[in-house]
Amino acid sequence: MIDPCLIGDFSKMAFPDETFRLVVFDPPHIEQSGTSQITKKYGSLQGEWRDMLRDGFAECFRVLKHEGVLIFKWNDCRFPVKEILALTEQQPLFGHRSGKKMGTHWVTFIKCG
Repeated sequence: MIDPCLIGDFSKMAFPDETFRLVVFDPPHIEQSGTSQITKKYGSLQGEWRDMLRDGFAECFRVLKHEGVLIFKWNDCRFPVKEILALTEQQPLFGHRSGKKMGTHWVTFIKCG
């Protein structure tokens, strides 16, 4: 069990621009409400979640230093990673699929410019 030292909104981070060399972005990937163990533990996509993820990508790149690395994790059990990556203008450097069904994607970006 992870005991976070900070809980916040990934679409509005309380950090100055270009704070980090590495950011890991692992947002919820299930669209549902309810009380399943997975959504209790990891959250769920609700409302205008595409806008929320778009804002999350923008915030991750904002707090990244120049040439910083963003690692993005997504499970495409319901929404294909291609659809989610379209929510950012940044182009990934490379990606890797993992898991028994190869549904979890780890995508690496480098902030340029």
